Amino acid sequence: MEYLLHYFLVIPVLGYLIGLCIPSKNEFVISRIAFVTLSIQLVFALGFTCIWIVSGHKDINLAEFSIYKTKGYDFLIDLYFDRVSALFLVMGAFLTFLITYYSRFYLHREPGFKRFFTTILLFYLGYNIIILSGNFETLFIGWEFLGISSFLLIAFYRDRYLPVKNALKIFSLYRIGDIGLILAMWLSHHLFHENVTFGKMHNAELVSHLLQKHSWEGFFISFVILIAALVKSAQLPFSSWLPRAMEGPTPSSAIFYGSLSVHIGAFLLLRTHPFWEHQLVIRVLIGFLGVLTCFVASLMARVQTSVKSQIAYSSIAQIGLIFLEIVAGFDDLALFHIGGNALLRTYQLLISPSIASYKIKEQLYSYEPRERTLEDSFPKRIEYSLYILSLKEWNLESIIYQLFISPLKKTVQKFGFFRLKLGLLFFIIVFLAGVVLVITKVSIPPFLVNYVPGFFAFIGLLMVIKAFTERRNVQLSWFMVMMNHFWIALAISINTEIHLSTLVMYLSGVIVSGIVGFIAIRHLIRKEKRITLARFQGHAFEYPKTAFVFLLACLGLAGFPITPTMIGEDLVFSSIREDQYFLALFLAISLIVDGLALVRIYARLFLGPHVKTYHSIAHKSS
Repeated sequence: MEYLLHYFLVIPVLGYLIGLCIPSKNEFVISRIAFVTLSIQLVFALGFTCIWIVSGHKDINLAEFSIYKTKGYDFLIDLYFDRVSALFLVMGAFLTFLITYYSRFYLHREPGFKRFFTTILLFYLGYNIIILSGNFETLFIGWEFLGISSFLLIAFYRDRYLPVKNALKIFSLYRIGDIGLILAMWLSHHLFHENVTFGKMHNAELVSHLLQKHSWEGFFISFVILIAALVKSAQLPFSSWLPRAMEGPTPSSAIFYGSLSVHIGAFLLLRTHPFWEHQLVIRVLIGFLGVLTCFVASLMARVQTSVKSQIAYSSIAQIGLIFLEIVAGFDDLALFHIGGNALLRTYQLLISPSIASYKIKEQLYSYEPRERTLEDSFPKRIEYSLYILSLKEWNLESIIYQLFISPLKKTVQKFGFFRLKLGLLFFIIVFLAGVVLVITKVSIPPFLVNYVPGFFAFIGLLMVIKAFTERRNVQLSWFMVMMNHFWIALAISINTEIHLSTLVMYLSGVIVSGIVGFIAIRHLIRKEKRITLARFQGHAFEYPKTAFVFLLACLGLAGFPITPTMIGEDLVFSSIREDQYFLALFLAISLIVDGLALVRIYARLFLGPHVKTYHSIAHKSS
């Protein structure tokens, strides 16, 4: 029975590949393929779960296959199924099935009809990989699928300004969560001395023994897992992204940001619960943030003028309560709450257009104001303060900007020599010096051993930050993103003895993707003469094939699981010692900003209102 698990991944993949081969004009076949795929998946999920329950509902841990294995390292695709996976599997199959049927009519004759259904299947594949993952490596693959498909769904109306802008903002926050997962993978390698599975993480005796000796490492892993969960479930201070995600079509808002994707943070806490449940500080922090999110999101929901925003903040508040239930040890109650919240929010979002029209009629013909509300019992100064803060959404977006984006830009401003040829010459000289150190194996003085790798990693970080903030030269920005990977390879080569095959695996995807992306940029320059990163230009309208190829190049260069680069990145982190926190942080941030810079380049070149004046100008928002 356990060997049937991988079919939950095979079915969406087959549906996705078949859907890609269908011409865009054939709406009936495209929608029917997605509908049949999800129908089979739903029946299979219900049947499998029923058989699993009757058979004794024991946890299933299935080691599928090793993608890459060396001494002390095994990149293993591992699948895990328990009661948490069972709920999420059936819930996801049922809701996605409903949305697929609904979307056949809702998106009829939309220009992106095929793009929507193929992206839904891609999203659903990532969702299944996450809920069936048996280790952090497998989970991270699904996490990446979920992130890029979310970006594409939010920016579905890609000729409009706000959907594309909000998609970039949300993807930026998602990358903060990626930092948490990457660092959790890194330190868990050293804590367990292997690529640990969730099955071993649920071994209470083993975890207790390790945490007694390595309490700080255990706290750090739990904390970065919490960061990833907070981002994915839109909890404070990352709550501002969920209403922005509603710029996508109503079906995608209902299925993903109302029911499935937004509960992945709670899933991550449930999956790793045995690891952090005895760490009092982490439990208090999760409970405090859950209660605070519930309070703040409830107030914000009460002052929203958009139905979809009201539903989004209401969902955030409920997930705050779910976090509190998980911390209190009421796992069964949390699972019941997740299922109920997902079904309710999906229903509310699907009928939100009708509700809006009903409310308009009610206000015109039979409006009766409430005589008294809860806030009227507060002192007026507090009442008005809460109202203004809720209208401004407690300035959460500006707080995130000041904490994460502003420091990046200020860092680049302090290193203005990037603009000069002398600066590039300096980096070339330093890079060649580092290569000489690696080749000749010159012994580094002991007091510099821990600083030289960090220095090279910091230079790579500066280059990718510059690429992220570059507003003029597209080719320069692309080149700096590529060079960041070479700086990372250099830093790791100096830090430890690393096998040549590891570097080849890491840089092979970088080189191929970099060349393909550079060719696409040159092709666009030949056609358009002048392109810039200062604004959205919408060239996907005239060059859809170039846009698709360039997107694949961006994903490959960012370490998306379509090239060996992702395995290489995991190998790179496994080569960092457990006491090298700054080196790990520099590399994690540089890889995250790397992905941000690449998606920003893609969005600026191919998405948004078209730069040419003879094209019609779409509405600013969806």
